[in-house]
Amino acid sequence: MDILIKASQLLMSLSILIVLHELGHFIPAKLFKTKVEKFYLFFDPWFSVLKKKVGETEYGVGWLPLGGYVKISGMIDESMDKEQMKKKPKPWEFRAKPAWQRLIIMLGGVFVNLLLGVFIYSMTLYFYGDKYLPNENLTDGVWCVSDVGNDLGFKNGDKFLYADGEKISRFSEIPEKIILSELITVERNGISTDVIMPKNTIDLFLENENRMLFYPRIPTYVNQVLEGSNAEAAGLKKNDFIIKINNVSTKYFDEFKKEISRYQDEEVDLLISRGGENVLLSARVNSNGELGFSPTNFSLTQLEKLGYYSLASHKYSFLNSFPAGYKKAMKKLTSYIDQFVLILNPNSGAYKGLGGFGAIGSMFPSSWNWEVFWNLTAFLSLMLAFMNILPIPALDGGHVLFLIYEIIIGRPAPEKIMEYAQFVGMILLLSLLVFANANDIIRLF
Repeated sequence: MDILIKASQLLMSLSILIVLHELGHFIPAKLFKTKVEKFYLFFDPWFSVLKKKVGETEYGVGWLPLGGYVKISGMIDESMDKEQMKKKPKPWEFRAKPAWQRLIIMLGGVFVNLLLGVFIYSMTLYFYGDKYLPNENLTDGVWCVSDVGNDLGFKNGDKFLYADGEKISRFSEIPEKIILSELITVERNGISTDVIMPKNTIDLFLENENRMLFYPRIPTYVNQVLEGSNAEAAGLKKNDFIIKINNVSTKYFDEFKKEISRYQDEEVDLLISRGGENVLLSARVNSNGELGFSPTNFSLTQLEKLGYYSLASHKYSFLNSFPAGYKKAMKKLTSYIDQFVLILNPNSGAYKGLGGFGAIGSMFPSSWNWEVFWNLTAFLSLMLAFMNILPIPALDGGHVLFLIYEIIIGRPAPEKIMEYAQFVGMILLLSLLVFANANDIIRLF
């Protein structure tokens, strides 16, 4: 069921983005009286799911959900319609239009995706506001929930201060800063400490399946007692709050784990809080240094209600939401570009983390959440804009590159060259698609 909900959100998000992206090409093409033969959501090799011709344009839905397209008459595109290109240009064809008009048509999709990303972020800030955990409110530092965090040189209780000299303002920024920075400054036991990021930071990061290295330190509340465990025998129950072990205070779960591991195959006294009353229990620790229960994984909102952390919240007026949305969009886009540059560097190992539809789908929550859905859609819109503007034949950026060449040289590039470039570009993109989705499959095993 979780997979179905994630897939539904992904399909809905991509459908919105594809339709609006293609409208970015369609509308200026129509304004410049250029014939648009097809407008399709998804690709339609051999057959289409739905189609209807209105005027000169066939509108439809394909069966292959790898994108969408508009087929503009007189343009070397995915259709590779060479027969049409051999004929003398007609006034309504793309190739018959001035270079500046063709440039606007080609940039239309990217422009719409950029504008859409800013607009969605603006609206989410207006309707939902901006709620986050300020990094400075983590007074007792973070919890290293993965050994990868320790391998990188961090410890439980570290307070993250700076990344390459720049202040880390939000807890949610920490993973990104670790990936993109060379030096992380933390406060450890009251002393400022520099942690140099190793060259294989990306490799270590990718080793962690859920990509979560750190979490705010949580109290030790019992969530589930394992059947037949020492915890069950001791009388531990769901929602019990463990305060002390042998009179040693364990404020956080990571402190509890460290302390309990010292008493393998020994009896310990547990001071717990149950229903507002303190209860003393005796429990035997197993040979692994465990009692046999799983802790409660609190959300940030729940931790705030318990009084552990104070979240910051900011509401925006309708007008103020737009500059805030623009700022957020540019920050997200810049971060994505930085990560893309890492992927291009084979020494970073970042290419191993390249994912396809599975990776994108996993970003969506397992339950429907409109705030998360729209924020992810905004991010994907910016990502689509950037990817499409890359100067790769078969992408909008490839067409733009040839148009810029034409404007500078004063004549279009030879059609044969553009045909070959389009073919090579399509092969490159298909190879990248196969590689990215193959990574998704490999990560399942």
